[in-house]
Amino acid sequence: MNDPANEIRNISSAPKSRSIARAGESQALSTQGLEERRLIHRNDSARVQADAFRDLRTRLLALGGDTNFVTLVAPVVAGCGGSFVARNLAAAFAFDETKVATLVDCDALHPAQHSALGIDAPEGGLMDYIEGGVAELQDVHYGTGLPRLYLLPSGSVREITGESFSSLRMRTLIDSLRSSHSNRYIVLDSPPVLRSPDARILSDLADLVVLVAGYGRVTTDQIEKAASNFAPGKVAGVVFNDIH
Repeated sequence: MNDPANEIRNISSAPKSRSIARAGESQALSTQGLEERRLIHRNDSARVQADAFRDLRTRLLALGGDTNFVTLVAPVVAGCGGSFVARNLAAAFAFDETKVATLVDCDALHPAQHSALGIDAPEGGLMDYIEGGVAELQDVHYGTGLPRLYLLPSGSVREITGESFSSLRMRTLIDSLRSSHSNRYIVLDSPPVLRSPDARILSDLADLVVLVAGYGRVTTDQIEKAASNFAPGKVAGVVFNDIH
């Protein structure tokens, strides 16, 4: 597993669907299955990583207030491990038995979460739903084998996505997820900030933004340039991810 830094730095102060979750929960994963998917778990072998992500969750909850919120996880550049951080932050929310988490893969050009989580998505995913190819949100909302953690995969690969992310259907999707469970926390896995405008567009849907910097892979100038893409009040901080 990659090791995120144990702190976040630079902390700044629709009708409900009949069932957002798919009817059948996937079978609970074994510890080996969790390891294969590079997901945190409660055993000693992943304690350091699990504690780091639980600390990240706690800090975000302190910033987010009393209502469920949307967190955008945005790597500064490709190769920073943003998808790893997004996946395990969502898992950390799901660790709490009073909370539910949905991870949304918003990198339509290089989707990774469905493969990482071993999920076959026959109905497609986010892009197919936004563009109307899938009618019901629950058809592309998949169990992961970790209790209370769900995935909305990216679906069909797209070169250009900005207009889709700013569409009314995308906003309605986020509202539907939030309203389906008062303790559902949504984590958006973003494309790299310095590669395309998608991360900035997605930040309009988020309450908080967490930047991911690959340890030793990005400069301070790159981090500052990436942070400048977002409203200062939304930037929760930077996770320095140790890439192995």
